[in-house]
Amino acid sequence: MTHPHPTRPLRIVAVSGSLHRPSSTTALVAALAGAVSRRVDADVDVIELAEVGPHLGGVLERTALPAPARAAIEAIESADVLVVGSPVYRASFTGLFKHLFDFVDQRALVDVPVLLAATGGSHRHALTIEHQLRPLFAFFQALTLPVGVYAASADFEAGRVRCPEVLERIEAAADRALPYLVRPPAPVRPAAW
Repeated sequence: MTHPHPTRPLRIVAVSGSLHRPSSTTALVAALAGAVSRRVDADVDVIELAEVGPHLGGVLERTALPAPARAAIEAIESADVLVVGSPVYRASFTGLFKHLFDFVDQRALVDVPVLLAATGGSHRHALTIEHQLRPLFAFFQALTLPVGVYAASADFEAGRVRCPEVLERIEAAADRALPYLVRPPAPVRPAAW
């Protein structure tokens, strides 16, 4: 199977919007990134908001970002594939997760495949993927992949996804992502904005 960058592995950047460590959200995005990387030649970089968040608070301009936050933004912007997830707070993703993406160049993610994930206390929050995350990445004109993965607190054990149904959905999401990983993106024309 070929991909848009045959001379190098795909760069998968997994972003966890959790402010805590250890984190179910980080475990979920890492599992998703791992599932994709088992299907294609890829390098995986995991960005944890628990690490980057303290460097974002109070910063209003990209030029004022400290080096760790700037490195996270640059990794996101150079990704061939994004895996993004957030815990659900007050019916949406975390505020610092949104603040992180506020610094991402609005043209950097055009046609980039994005696998969406979320975690929460119960399955009542599962539609956060459709009602919050998908619109955010639609703004960037990213290619949100067909299968999102939601997991509730009960689906984890010892910091890992243990629920068979969630594990099956992770594999389905990775399988369904494959056709979108082998096509080069269309050129972006300034008039498209």
